[in-house]
Amino acid sequence: MGGTLIRAVDNVTLTIGDGEFVALLGASGSGKSSLLNLLAGLDSPTSGTVVSGGKDLSRLSRAQLAIYRRGTVGMVFQSFNLIPRMTVLENVELPLRFAEVDRAKRLDLTNRALARVGLSGRLHHRPVELSGGEQQRVAIARALVTEPKILLADEPTGNLDSRTGKEVMDLIRDLNRSSQMTVVLVTHEHAIAETYAARMISLADGKIVSDVANAKAAASRGDA
Repeated sequence: MGGTLIRAVDNVTLTIGDGEFVALLGASGSGKSSLLNLLAGLDSPTSGTVVSGGKDLSRLSRAQLAIYRRGTVGMVFQSFNLIPRMTVLENVELPLRFAEVDRAKRLDLTNRALARVGLSGRLHHRPVELSGGEQQRVAIARALVTEPKILLADEPTGNLDSRTGKEVMDLIRDLNRSSQMTVVLVTHEHAIAETYAARMISLADGKIVSDVANAKAAASRGDA
């Protein structure tokens, strides 16, 4: 920033295993979202490596990174990022169209993703006709439609009331348990992390300041 060097992610070293539910905690500007973007292949590190599935993301071409994001990673954001003029079905189907999935398969995959989030009855509604919680469920279905191994969620309850936020987090936890999908959740709410994540990683000034197992969430999951 100007003449000042800001290290958004500074000497971070960590390993996240298959099927883990990890929360990244920290105040605004601590580096949570920057770290998530590195895991997603949206940003490249100026030094060091980001390895996912045995592939060093920093060495992949733009086309290879697009394939990685399309097939390995699903992303959910605080803002739902739905296309207003498209129906629920069309919004969820969009990643499959970009991936050039055969048209005959797209409908089945889209219906399955929407069934997983409990929205089979809302296929032809547009976003404006849905509640905030339903819009976030559509966004989750869109992230799931390519059947990713990793779900990256950046403050997914930030625009929701507490009851609806709990419903969305319950859904994400159920997906983690039922399919062994790895979940990395960015949140500034310690209570959410304590309730849902089996591991909590806290950041400050781009550095990891703590990395602890959460016995409460692990016990409720059956890991302990």
